[in-house]
Amino acid sequence: MPNETPTVVIVGRPNVGKSTLFNRITGQRRSIVGDEPGITRDRIHGKARHEGRPFELVDTGGVVVNDAEYIPSQILKQAQVALEDAAHVIFLVDGRAEITGSDRELASMLRKLGKPVSLAVNKADTGAKEDLVHDFYSLGIEHIYPISSEHGLGIDALLDHVTEGFPVVEEADVVPAPRSLTEIKVAIIGRPNVGKSTLLNALTGQERAIVSPIAGTTRDAVDEMVEHDGIEFIFIDTAGIRRKGKTKEMAEKLSVVMARRHIRLADVVLVVMDASEGFVGLDATIAGYAHEGGRPVILCVNKWDLLAGTEKKEFEQNLRDHLKFLDYAPVLFLSAVKGSGVGKLFSMIQKVHESANRRVTTGELNRFVERLHFDERRILYITQASVRPPSFILFTDKSGPLHFSNERYLVNQLRKRFEFEGTPIHLKIRGRGRRKDRAPLK
Repeated sequence: MPNETPTVVIVGRPNVGKSTLFNRITGQRRSIVGDEPGITRDRIHGKARHEGRPFELVDTGGVVVNDAEYIPSQILKQAQVALEDAAHVIFLVDGRAEITGSDRELASMLRKLGKPVSLAVNKADTGAKEDLVHDFYSLGIEHIYPISSEHGLGIDALLDHVTEGFPVVEEADVVPAPRSLTEIKVAIIGRPNVGKSTLLNALTGQERAIVSPIAGTTRDAVDEMVEHDGIEFIFIDTAGIRRKGKTKEMAEKLSVVMARRHIRLADVVLVVMDASEGFVGLDATIAGYAHEGGRPVILCVNKWDLLAGTEKKEFEQNLRDHLKFLDYAPVLFLSAVKGSGVGKLFSMIQKVHESANRRVTTGELNRFVERLHFDERRILYITQASVRPPSFILFTDKSGPLHFSNERYLVNQLRKRFEFEGTPIHLKIRGRGRRKDRAPLK
């Protein structure tokens, strides 16, 4: 991703602590960390700063140079993309293990790049074995730094060298440029292998995420910014969410936790389904996460081109039958591989985002309510309490919740009158209690 800020890329073979180092330097839990090798697969970006020198840090998947298998070869491809723009490379090795053939092949590849490279010997807090020291120098990299990513030891010395020559930008002197662009964060969620990463690549116009027929390829959340019609769309491709009973691997369990976290942080959620597999119960469960989080939702039915006419009608019917709680969500039928329908997403995202942030004046709301009639009770007053999602407080002449049918009627009328498309609407009822139920004055 081109940027005026210098870029530092962390590379190394699987399970040497790259994600822990990334999180340590950036000061946030952006990458998933665990003992299972191969957790990070796509490249992850983060902002960092050392001694007044800002830089962008990139965490890459565990690299094995000559592995012909699909996932390792795609990880190498993603790492090479990151290395092209690197101002400095941190090559991370495990200080408690012997240097492997993969380490030597990776060191050879890095030396040929002609980029500044520092060798960070991780897990050195337990003491790198003396008889292994000569092995580290045998990798042919001049600058070697013993560190502990987990405990933060040696990180400052490493960054002193890495950022030497980077421009110093004093935070007090930085005057933020006036933002003319609206920023919308969009989380892409769904079951494994329904086409989320393919959709991200189609939206960004580049191979930003690893795509394969192997379910569960994406584990970290991968994000990319796209500017379209004066709006910055930040798309976040989350890991595929599986049923709880099938999340046996630690990495996949963490992926579910991280995916749900990104749903909470998103402005808009795209729920991706696979038309070729038909509608399944887990699709409804995943869509429910977005609905419960109060986020505007767009239902994206991918691989629509693979269905015949009668199959399309059957899928649409199943979709509406099982997602009645999402009757407010627009549905887009598309093919991420062919790109058909993908372009419509930008305007749909903008529309539901505006709906979720729309405010209606109290005067407008009460004029609107005056035209409604309920046999159950009288609405005395209504006001909007918040947005994202739009939430309203109703003051009525009776206490207790509205009957379900009346609440649904009121929500539908609010949605129709004020164009709250794609977003849930919350109602809170405050009734005027009977005099004998009130607490006595003291």
